Amino acid sequence: MPATEYYATGRRKTSTARVFLRPGTGVITINRREFTDYFPTDSMRLQVRRPLTLTEATERFDILATVAGGGVNGQAGAVRLGIARALVESDAELRRALKKGGLLTSDSRIKERKKYGLAGARKRFQFSKR
Repeated sequence: MPATEYYATGRRKTSTARVFLRPGTGVITINRREFTDYFPTDSMRLQVRRPLTLTEATERFDILATVAGGGVNGQAGAVRLGIARALVESDAELRRALKKGGLLTSDSRIKERKKYGLAGARKRFQFSKR
């Protein structure tokens, strides 16, 4: 018997998203808020919906996500990865399409730390010959 709820975790930069997929009508709730209220721009909303549109599962699942850390962009990426992983959990056949779309690959880019003696991570202070 298939599970009624699927869970996955997505991470991006310093954001972490816990995503729950439940059979439903396509309602997306993030941190108990409306999806359109939480992500203000269309590009972020598109990014979050991408795994669902690619697998044609927009109307099949209700999504409940809890996001913490980072900024809104990182959170959108974390939710996207969480949704993709949860979809694979629900149906292993979707893995090929999601992998081809690059949605199962975790974006490992994070902010580089500041080094001592420098202005930033790589920027140097102005050189003075005399």
